[in-house]
Amino acid sequence: MTGTRDDFLHTARSAADLLREPAVAAAWGEPSALREFSVGGLAGHLAYQILAVPRILDAPLPQERTVPLLEHYAHVRWIDAGVDDEVNVRIRDGGEQVATEGHSKLVLRVDSAIEELADKLTRQPDRAVRLPFWGPWSLMLDDLLITRMMELAVHSDDLAVSVGLETPVLPRNAVETVVDLLSRLASRRHGQTAVLRGLSRAERAPDTITAF
Repeated sequence: MTGTRDDFLHTARSAADLLREPAVAAAWGEPSALREFSVGGLAGHLAYQILAVPRILDAPLPQERTVPLLEHYAHVRWIDAGVDDEVNVRIRDGGEQVATEGHSKLVLRVDSAIEELADKLTRQPDRAVRLPFWGPWSLMLDDLLITRMMELAVHSDDLAVSVGLETPVLPRNAVETVVDLLSRLASRRHGQTAVLRGLSRAERAPDTITAF
């Protein structure tokens, strides 16, 4: 199994530990730290990053062209969309739909998916995979797992902040992979000088170097 797959599984288990926290269950119907997302809906969106992967692995080999990781982010519609744009409304609705099964059932389903993936990912080649709603392209499996790792890391922070918990500490390799991806996306969005200054020169740092 590749290092990326191990890192994904560690990150998924960290997210599962956060999801089962009593503070998450207690705040299920309350607003989250993200606009228009309830805590339950945000938990559902976080869980989906894990739950989607077994279905992706069971799908037929895609016929769509396979693109590199960064090109994937050049195509996704949500990256520059506003909070009320259709794509982000659909993402929020999806998270809220996952949350309708309730906290306890969602935690059990996430745990089951991780157990399934711990077996499946040891036997899968690094082949092309895709989520149908992305668009007419696919990614290599390990690149797909990096995209899910980033989502898990970012939304674990969102969920922890929403319920007053400490943000989970992730394995170093996983964090380095996520930060590398985010820094590349930030450089593409703001330019290399802005990112260099944001990371090294407080007196010349721009107001933001966020990746999206």
